[in-house]
Amino acid sequence: MPVCLKKGQKVSLTKDNPGLKKVVVGLGWDVNAFDTGGDFDLDAAAFLLGDSGKVSNSGDFVFYGNLSHASGSVVHQGDNLTGVGEGDDEQIKIDLSNVPDSVTKIAFTVTIYEAEARRQNFGQVSNAFIRIYNEESGEEMIRYDLGEDFSIETAAVFGELYRNGSEWKFNAIGSGFQGGLAALCGNFGVDVE
Repeated sequence: MPVCLKKGQKVSLTKDNPGLKKVVVGLGWDVNAFDTGGDFDLDAAAFLLGDSGKVSNSGDFVFYGNLSHASGSVVHQGDNLTGVGEGDDEQIKIDLSNVPDSVTKIAFTVTIYEAEARRQNFGQVSNAFIRIYNEESGEEMIRYDLGEDFSIETAAVFGELYRNGSEWKFNAIGSGFQGGLAALCGNFGVDVE
């Protein structure tokens, strides 16, 4: 039975699972019936951050255009263009034992592709969630269902894994951004062209 989190809640992943090495972060969403008529293409990404809360280089940004971190510790499983179907829409695999020591936090985000051009925002998205499960056992450990408190935002930080001493913990963030991917990249120190 997974731990169901509320916004701002933190929980340890490794305290009760001392041998935990590989987890999968699943992100999912549905599109409301009263949408704009166009397909919604939501994109999950991971930002590997140092103590400063920023990436050390653009390779620390794992997304559909850079599916794997150089360390092999964070691997995006590919882009889902429509979000159709049950369960996870996109997944990111994390090998906790291979995350570089300089990385103290991994932020998981979702953006709406071409949101401004398509006149789309997170107010038109429902049932958004992030969950973490043990890759080896398949056991779901944590689930955080984002509330329906978004309106004009085009990007959201769902949550973050972070180091606390030798432990890995998860923080349910659930904060929205305007300005889509460019705003998130700016926030986390990724140069965008």
